[in-house]
Amino acid sequence: MRRTLSAVLMLSMALAGCKAKEAFDKAKISQDLDKHGTMDLMKDVSKDKYEPPADGKLTDAQMQMYLKVRGHEKDIAQVAKKEAQAHADAANKAGDKSIAGMIEGFKTMGSAADMLTADIRAAKDLGYNTQEYLWVKTQVLGASGAAMMSKMAEATNASFDSAYTQMKKSYDEARDDQTRKMYKDMLDNYDKQRAEMKKDSAANISPAVAYNQQLIAKYDGALNAVANEMSKWEDKPGEAQKSMDEFSKGVDKAVADAKKTQ
Repeated sequence: MRRTLSAVLMLSMALAGCKAKEAFDKAKISQDLDKHGTMDLMKDVSKDKYEPPADGKLTDAQMQMYLKVRGHEKDIAQVAKKEAQAHADAANKAGDKSIAGMIEGFKTMGSAADMLTADIRAAKDLGYNTQEYLWVKTQVLGASGAAMMSKMAEATNASFDSAYTQMKKSYDEARDDQTRKMYKDMLDNYDKQRAEMKKDSAANISPAVAYNQQLIAKYDGALNAVANEMSKWEDKPGEAQKSMDEFSKGVDKAVADAKKTQ
């Protein structure tokens, strides 16, 4: 019994410590946003220079940097979002035409700017080259977006193949030449469209994107970069990831259903 009570007490203290640290971190972020505005931040980051690699490929170190910055970026964006809402509410309460309302309106715009620059502020806070980080983020989001398009193309192709199979069955079962010719022309058109779709799909994935997708998979799901980018603005934690998971499951189901009819 004593061991159980001790374990519960230690767990409660740990949770309280985590909440206290979270509150302290948010207070520190808020203080930094107040003292070091967007204009000051932009002056600082303008000093950073970075020459991207010619091959466009990411490194393990850059992926680790991206993940660290991403977590801090989300914290900053959430604090800025909360402050923007508070200023907007205060502006509405004071009235648009009042001096106090105008001041709160300007503060709302300032907090909105803080939200939009949360990524480079996070990179700067953690001591990284902001220009390198922005390049890395662009590559990661590009690879993630390409993965999403590939997944959608997979569903489209599966649906296309299913329709082709049904059309071929109708062609084989046709009893007169006119009907067979009609289906034959439709099948030929399908073949041309499928060839163009496969050609376009292959051309859209560059060697650099393919390489980066494999590297990202070592650290994070290929689609998670898009979900995490969306999560900065979510009202409830996990909403963006839930939406992405539902999208992925929906596509997988569409592919499975299409293959059943082939």
